[in-house]
Amino acid sequence: MMMQDVWNQFGPAIATIMFAWTMYQNYFPHELRGHIRRYTDKLVNYFYPYMHIIFHEYETDGWFERSKAYVAIERYLSKNSSTQAKRLVANVVKDGQSLVLTMDDHEEVTDDYEGEKVWWISSQKEANRQTISWYPREEEKRYFKLKFHRKNREIITNTYLKYVLDEGKAISVRERQRKLYTNKGDGGYDGYRRRMWSQVVFEHPSTFKTLAMEPNKKQEIMDDLETFSKSKEYYAKIGKAWKRGYLLYGPPGTGKSSMIAAMANFLQYDVYDLELTAVKDNTELRKLLIDTTSKSIIVIEDIDCSLDLTGQRKKEEKKEKEDKVEKDVIKEELKKREEKKPSEVTLSGLLNFIDGLWSAIGGERLIVFTTNFVEKLDPALIRRGRMDKHIELSYCCFESFKVLANNYLDVASHDHFPEIQRLLGETNITPADVAENLMPKSSKETADTCLARLIKAIETATVEAKLKAEEEKAEKEKVQKENEEKKKEAAATEYAKKPDDVKENGNCSETNGCQGKC
Repeated sequence: MMMQDVWNQFGPAIATIMFAWTMYQNYFPHELRGHIRRYTDKLVNYFYPYMHIIFHEYETDGWFERSKAYVAIERYLSKNSSTQAKRLVANVVKDGQSLVLTMDDHEEVTDDYEGEKVWWISSQKEANRQTISWYPREEEKRYFKLKFHRKNREIITNTYLKYVLDEGKAISVRERQRKLYTNKGDGGYDGYRRRMWSQVVFEHPSTFKTLAMEPNKKQEIMDDLETFSKSKEYYAKIGKAWKRGYLLYGPPGTGKSSMIAAMANFLQYDVYDLELTAVKDNTELRKLLIDTTSKSIIVIEDIDCSLDLTGQRKKEEKKEKEDKVEKDVIKEELKKREEKKPSEVTLSGLLNFIDGLWSAIGGERLIVFTTNFVEKLDPALIRRGRMDKHIELSYCCFESFKVLANNYLDVASHDHFPEIQRLLGETNITPADVAENLMPKSSKETADTCLARLIKAIETATVEAKLKAEEEKAEKEKVQKENEEKKKEAAATEYAKKPDDVKENGNCSETNGCQGKC
């Protein structure tokens, strides 16, 4: 009987509440609803000890772009979601290497920060009306809700949120699929915007462990790179853009491209391979810089061959001496049309690209130049501050050989090593040539066979170097002899042009006024 009495009283109460709510919705003035809602919330908050922060999935003013804060929180919570949530959603993130597990709608996970507990809730706000849209933000509005005790307001807003966003971005960087970009060809479109770069997955296997270089020099470069990657605050403190320039120079085949790949793998950076000859002008060069991301290496290989940057100043001086007035306007116009100008990038434009105002965009970038002939480059291009660190990659030494022997043959020591050490001290041979001779050409070849082949190759290179030196010496002597003969011929011609009275006995006559003293 008691349960029946309870239900008998509970039913009319519910009916009364529903009636009152219907009357409120239909007849209560809208002008007063806001005031009632505000005071009601104040009353509830007075007794409710928790605070909420909402992070929407889509920006309110973006072009259907997911909020960066939402994406960072999603990556940060992926670990807690996989261990705490009962319902998960698996997503393949753009440029990601693996699946990302996130909690489904209306799931909740907890997190601890400095001994304080917080709650993350994944929710979804349904659309108010039925609509047809190509974009999910018009159909459904997902968001994360952070709940925490009001006593922790300062620590949450000042430090915890920054920690979550930084950690989420770091996870995205670690797990992203790194790319190799080039400006040659059509980059396509990203939504409504044309991409300046086309891309492929970066899969170069080179590392500092496999790089043929002296261990001390290798460690010095690694320390320099690591220090740079952790120096964001330091660069801001000294007022410099967070970037660093590297100049790699040396003969062909000494490992400049492998060095760049090793740097990218060491820092987990993307690589932008900039082909200067494909850049129309300085404006396009600036646009390419703007379209790069942070945590990247911008590479210009063989910069001495990319554009005639070294001779531009001489050409300008020569042009100033030429006649600037062209009488025939038609011929001048035809001449301009015939001139081929595949690229109008200037030295000034390239210098601004390296360390101008626009170079500070994004931050955490390396700019790497490679060249076979460093002496050909304009000093303004490679001075400190633009190319901060100059790295010479020279011919193979014995320490570099030992790295290659261990990589290619899994050999740390061998009877042929002393002979190879002696030969490398006498002959210049590139690491590329050494590696080619160390590589087994069939399954039957052993380490002894490969090392013997290397010794023979070095001996051949020694003989060829001596022959080349002798040929160069002979050519030099021949040129000197020809120059001396030309000087004698020039002197004889000059002597033949003198008057006959000067030629006689090598003395002039007294009639010339010198009285025979010459």
